[in-house]
Amino acid sequence: MSKAKLTFLGSGTSQGVPMIGCDCPVCAGTDPRDKRLRASVLVEYEGLTFLIDAGLDFRYQMLRSNIRHIDAILLTHSHKDHVGGIDDVRSFNLLEHKPIRIYCQDYVEKALHNEIGYAFAETKYPGVPEIHVHTIDPQAESFRVWSNQCEDTLQWVIGTGYVHTSAGLPLEQCSYADIVPIQFYHDRHQGLQVLGYRFGNIAYVTDIASFDDKAIERLKGVEYVTVNCVKRAQHHSHLGLDEVREFFTRVNARQSYITHISHLLPCYREFEEELSSWEINGRTNCVHAAYDLLTLE
Repeated sequence: MSKAKLTFLGSGTSQGVPMIGCDCPVCAGTDPRDKRLRASVLVEYEGLTFLIDAGLDFRYQMLRSNIRHIDAILLTHSHKDHVGGIDDVRSFNLLEHKPIRIYCQDYVEKALHNEIGYAFAETKYPGVPEIHVHTIDPQAESFRVWSNQCEDTLQWVIGTGYVHTSAGLPLEQCSYADIVPIQFYHDRHQGLQVLGYRFGNIAYVTDIASFDDKAIERLKGVEYVTVNCVKRAQHHSHLGLDEVREFFTRVNARQSYITHISHLLPCYREFEEELSSWEINGRTNCVHAAYDLLTLE
């Protein structure tokens, strides 16, 4: 099984931790692992570097981790805390002289047209993001993510914007990674679709409210898996802790991580101690609370 590397750029819920105006023990704490930006990860796999989600903290996440290259962005769904930073990819356009490839479901692309319609205009205002959207079929066995070397070279012209000066490398000369999409829903009525992604020995899942046998089957055999939880009790759009335990038990990864964590769950030290006692298929110390900048590989 191909090995991947995943870094949590953000492990927090849609409001982040600390939450504005809150002085609860978690928000007021001093442990840096309780300072959570909005959920996003950096993945290094098969020679490619890509993000999963680009939310409202995207700019700071790139600066904090000194990220200077990305081949693509994979989007899980259309909520603001997962797509709200897309405008800032224009910095990568300028830095790498390449458009950014975005992979998502068709409804997410439509949401992007509403969110940043100026990036899709026939006549673009100079300096808007240069992005190329590729649609994912959630029922496909896999989809292919290509290196940005297959994209045209961009040259900035003052007053005009970007001009495509040369074609990218042929696909047969570019690196690629095959990613497995996994279909979930962000509510308990199977309304808003969410994609999880499996790449080699790691699977990243967030913002789900339920799961089925087909999803679990696509996750079998991974070494690391993540899933979301915002509070102990069942939530209308997220798993509760009992459901998280069931999810991890059925996937049976070597190590499992909770992400998209809110201030309604305990502080990191207390939560990690609690999770260490969970027994998953006869094993303990295999479930953890994720935190920003934690790396799995």
